[in-house]
Amino acid sequence: MITEYQQRLRELYLAAPVVPAPEPWRAVHTGEIAVGGLLGIGFAVHPETGHDLVMVVSSTGHGLLSAVTGERIARDRDPLTDPEDSPDLVCPGLGPVAGVPVRIAGLHGGGLHTGAGGGWTVEVVRPDWPHDRVILFGPGGRIDQGPPGGMCWHILHSRHSTLRAAGFSPSGRTLVVATSSGITLWTRPATV
Repeated sequence: MITEYQQRLRELYLAAPVVPAPEPWRAVHTGEIAVGGLLGIGFAVHPETGHDLVMVVSSTGHGLLSAVTGERIARDRDPLTDPEDSPDLVCPGLGPVAGVPVRIAGLHGGGLHTGAGGGWTVEVVRPDWPHDRVILFGPGGRIDQGPPGGMCWHILHSRHSTLRAAGFSPSGRTLVVATSSGITLWTRPATV
């Protein structure tokens, strides 16, 4: 049995429309970057630029993307890099982070940061399970403090794919949502 408060929260989540993430966040790519058979994702840091990199692990290998542009930097088609094969949920780095193990979150466990500097948080809710909704909260924001778009934004509704992971990079400059079919990325300037 759910409480009256829980029922009210459920109704708020169900009524919240999907909206773009607010400033200072910007979408890296229009829509989802397709990655068929996605198993998990992780973050690394480019050793020369200091920018966030996204490691994407799929059933056909793993690849490294720029979190700033979404472009593919490196790819290894070896399917033996499945994070399930590693008890620490890591994959070997590629390209500029070759030799650096990258922690992976997704189908086989693990997790990403749910908070970032400046008071930003992200939460996955399931008011109509099995469909996941990803909610971005601004500093001090809560869904019950007013209409969506005030201090919270429903940024992704996973209707047709299974959610694998959602969260921030360790730097807090990148937000990613990974589903079984691809990733959606947002970035913000380092000074925010």
